[in-house]
Amino acid sequence: MMTDRLTKQRKILSDESRPELFHHVRIQYEPVRKAYALLAPEKVFWPNEIGLDILRLCDGKRTAHEIALSLSETYDAPVHEIIDDVYSFLQDWADQLVVKI
Repeated sequence: MMTDRLTKQRKILSDESRPELFHHVRIQYEPVRKAYALLAPEKVFWPNEIGLDILRLCDGKRTAHEIALSLSETYDAPVHEIIDDVYSFLQDWADQLVVKI
C-alpha cells in the first residue's frame, strides 16, 4: 500500500516528549478582555489559567512528565490525578499545530 507523501502523520505525545510552542505562536495579554491570548497565524485561542500554566512550561526543555510534575506541585495535586488531563491538553494543542511535540 502506498502512502500519500502529503499526508502528515499525527505525532503522539509520550512521557519523554519535550513540548514547545511553535515559533509562529506567542502568548500575549489582551487588555480589552483582561485575559491572555495565544496568537497563531489567523487564529486566536483563549486558554484558561491552568491551560496558560501548561503552555508556559512548554519550553522544549522539560519533558511532558516533568511538566505534569511541576503542575502537581503548583496546584498541590497528586501527579497520578492530573497527568491524563495534562497529556490530553498537550495532545489537543499539538493536533491544532500550536504545540510541537
